[in-house]
Amino acid sequence: MDAPRLFDSPASPPTTRAITVKVLRDGPSGLDQAQRRADNARYQEVTCRSALNPVTGMPFQWTLNPYRGCTHACHYCFARRYQTQFALGPDDEFSSLIFVKVNFPEVLRRELEKPTWKRDLVALGTATDPYQPIEGSYKLTRRALEALVASRTPVGLVTKGPMVVRDADVLAELGRVAHCTVHISVPTVDEDAWSALEPGTAHPLQRLRAVRALRKAGVNAGVLLAPVVPGFTTERRRLEATIRAVAEHDAAFMGSSVLYLKDGTKDHFMGFLREEFPHLVAGYERLYPGSYAPAAYVEKVKGLVNELRQRYAVGARASRMADDRAADPVPTMAPETVAQQMFEWAGSPMESASRATRVGAAVTAGPADR
Repeated sequence: MDAPRLFDSPASPPTTRAITVKVLRDGPSGLDQAQRRADNARYQEVTCRSALNPVTGMPFQWTLNPYRGCTHACHYCFARRYQTQFALGPDDEFSSLIFVKVNFPEVLRRELEKPTWKRDLVALGTATDPYQPIEGSYKLTRRALEALVASRTPVGLVTKGPMVVRDADVLAELGRVAHCTVHISVPTVDEDAWSALEPGTAHPLQRLRAVRALRKAGVNAGVLLAPVVPGFTTERRRLEATIRAVAEHDAAFMGSSVLYLKDGTKDHFMGFLREEFPHLVAGYERLYPGSYAPAAYVEKVKGLVNELRQRYAVGARASRMADDRAADPVPTMAPETVAQQMFEWAGSPMESASRATRVGAAVTAGPADR
């Protein structure tokens, strides 16, 4: 079945390579086929030559991403830097210009039907969310899942979109014929931190209700507290509130990892801090001289997260840390976050700037045990 034609665009949309050439020549404004919708984002239909993307060094062998760019607009998203592959910036262009691979399910089905396909583990939604709102119109993710069921291919899916509940029937069937694990990202249930860091996402409790609904439908579904963001979600009371909510919504498991900042994502995130939370900038500059936070914070947070997990009896597979996750046959998060480590950083951006000095001191001296 062909993808629905939402816009009056050419019968054969351009390839992603042609889009890159056009942007290099004319800039983003040159994408005159990109159609603006009610969410004020522009959607550019493209065709892809392949759907399965091979990866190495991960607990899975292949990734699938039917969309590029994401209207969830999470300021910390590591995938922002991938937008530079299309000669686009990691800032607003990541969240306001979305590429829709309209032939994605058909290409995937052909790849899965090849005699050489070995039914390796596939991760769906690693570079952009497969259940961002536009999926309601195109249904590329659902049709991709149906192809995976037909080929009996095991899948790990990562999303922040409660729309995943729409496909509970296909996900449950995939779990029966192969293997399927759904990881719903809920970094925090704190209202202030959520609204600051994830401006385009559904409410955290709506996502947790999706976890519960999937579990009732027979889907192996759990939660990622990923990433843990310094100064926003690292206080004990915020972590405790989130882990308690995860347990209350019957998550089968919980994983967690720390924020890391690389290339374009780091540029965007630091710009976000300078504009919205300037009192945190100095602390972040000390904490992130490179892409990762110091390992000194790791053990402290491991202990705190494990303590809270045990207190609230999160599911039997709950909260294994980055150092032992590699042994897990199920992909527990987006590829580059597997290597992240966890830590605690005292201080909160919602607190007054007068505390900035103490926050900076805490970064230097080590995390506070709150």
